[in-house]
Amino acid sequence: MHTLNEEKVFKDPVHNYIHVQHSTIWRLINTAEFQRLRRIRQLGTSYLTFHGAEHSRFSHSLGVYEITRRIISQFERSGYADWPNSEKLLTLCAALLHDLGHGPFSHSIEEAFRMDHEDWTRRIILGDTEVNAILTEVAEDFPAKVASVIAKDYEHPIVVNLVSSPLDADRMDYLLRDAYYTGVNYGTIDIDRILRMLRPYQGRIVVKESGMHAVEDYLMSRYQMYWQVYFHPVTRSSEIILRQIFRRAKELYRDNYVFGFMIEPLPGLFEDRLTVQDYLKLDEALIQTVFSQWTNEKDAVLSELCSRFMHRRLYKYVEVESVDLEMIEEIRRDFERVGLNPEYDLEIDFPTDLPYDVFRPGDGSSQKQILLLDRDERLREISEVSDIVRSISGIHRGKYHLYYPGAKMKDVISSLSDPVSRIFKR
Repeated sequence: MHTLNEEKVFKDPVHNYIHVQHSTIWRLINTAEFQRLRRIRQLGTSYLTFHGAEHSRFSHSLGVYEITRRIISQFERSGYADWPNSEKLLTLCAALLHDLGHGPFSHSIEEAFRMDHEDWTRRIILGDTEVNAILTEVAEDFPAKVASVIAKDYEHPIVVNLVSSPLDADRMDYLLRDAYYTGVNYGTIDIDRILRMLRPYQGRIVVKESGMHAVEDYLMSRYQMYWQVYFHPVTRSSEIILRQIFRRAKELYRDNYVFGFMIEPLPGLFEDRLTVQDYLKLDEALIQTVFSQWTNEKDAVLSELCSRFMHRRLYKYVEVESVDLEMIEEIRRDFERVGLNPEYDLEIDFPTDLPYDVFRPGDGSSQKQILLLDRDERLREISEVSDIVRSISGIHRGKYHLYYPGAKMKDVISSLSDPVSRIFKR
């Protein structure tokens, strides 16, 4: 593993400094594929809710790398026999590159086009790319090993643990970073304490039992961040509009609509034939340029949706305890009767989160659990010990939110049937 003649550092608001000591890591950071992540926001459309949330996948990826580097350095200093030091560079590369395949607005575009960013990450790592060329210089099979860590099927689970697990470098960085840039306090975990308590043991990463309270705080922070930031109803509104834009554009394209503005690689996206090189052209600057042009499209639905997104005229919402199929059909019929388009003027959202998947004997999911190591070197799953973890474990379900265009609804609400109008007058 070649070290740099002089350590490189990035000034970082979350970790203070990010240290790069190996030439492979430095060269990977400077590839076109990794630099593209500067043009992908970490939190998708959350900047429309929290105006400070403009940070990128680039800064997050550097943060995940730095946390991983700190953990490995601690293992090396402590001389833990269970840590395979020969896997150091592999682990650092996987940490750095784990989000390489994210597309513009991340999860919204994935849902619209049924894509998986981890699949694209592996394709970029294994494809004809600068990243692949640098990894291949380490060893012919090195790109495949990095891709295997991303796929979570690498032969040494301890490496996967550091990059992807309930207590991994990825989650620790995004909680801290997202809290910092959104201006909330929920994600302020004691990362120094957590890192000091991590141990390599019997082929996986465990936590010294005395660090349990720091881990409880981490899981509670994750719980709060999901419901206060990631599932914020205004952010969900902007995500819905974004998905609807993609859906409408795809429908029009497949109906041979002649767009007033079209640019590569969008045809390949609509036809599900993107190459790696095509995919790498997709960033948020390109997508927002397209949306800006589509505000002038002849198709009224696409034009309106793009105007809503670009000028932040988001859908309003009402919160309801429950909905059933009969209620949904009644609302859709009523919307259609008064001139609304139920396909695009109504969206029902029901967010769910799994803050922590508690231990279930015999389910074979030990790699998905946080294990505590006590003084007698016995392992116990954290929910067996912690009342706090048990209390927030299991699928947490939010309330239903019905999203609709506020101005349009105001014009027609008096014409709606009484049961439907009562819902939207709340």
